[in-house]
Amino acid sequence: MKLLKDRLFIKGLVYDALGMATMAIPVIGPFLDIIWAPYAAKKMSEMYPGKKGKVASVLVFLEEILPGTDIIPTFTLMYFYTFVWSKKEQEQGQVIEVEIIE
Repeated sequence: MKLLKDRLFIKGLVYDALGMATMAIPVIGPFLDIIWAPYAAKKMSEMYPGKKGKVASVLVFLEEILPGTDIIPTFTLMYFYTFVWSKKEQEQGQVIEVEIIE
């Protein structure tokens, strides 16, 4: 599990860096986002399956296609949401059911 989490984190950093790199290319960069946005959305849904992954893939698509939003590290934020923030919420909200047998 740890290896999978590490790989997801590294892949997310790489994808975020690639998405941000298009900002550095004048004139052509925004047009590269047209190609990058659907690819990033596909990768997000592959990395995080289920409902959370589908929502995240829509968000990463919008983030990449809208001008000026490339700075947002969507893949990294999704990693933290999945493995750090949600885990803390789950641990705090656990309910232990106890059955009393007489």
